[in-house]
Amino acid sequence: QVQLVESGGGLVQAGGSLRLSCADSGRTFSSYAIGWFRQAPGKEREFVASVSWNGDKTLYLDSDKGRFTISRDNAKNRVYLQMNSLKPEDTAVYYCAAANFLDRDASSFGSWGPGTQVTVSS
Repeated sequence: QVQLVESGGGLVQAGGSLRLSCADSGRTFSSYAIGWFRQAPGKEREFVASVSWNGDKTLYLDSDKGRFTISRDNAKNRVYLQMNSLKPEDTAVYYCAAANFLDRDASSFGSWGPGTQVTVSS
């Protein structure tokens, strides 16, 4: 079982960058694929990116490809989401979650963190 906590959110101007971090204090973190999702007010939760257990495979939301990069450091029990060229429409609460296999579907993921707010001003 993993217990995930997100950090790194904040307020940034359009065109700026943020790096989100997803951390776990357990011993099984490296066994799971980790995904990032986001939910804006009044909208459904949306897949952003995911990374396989060892970091060799990644998936991205097509519209974010090239702006966002997901990576992991299993020695530190962390997964990162580097977000560049941020747009106001990226404003949302960002969540990380764990899955037994690499996927885009939120229903495959569990152990959701509490989320971190990202706000991009125009």
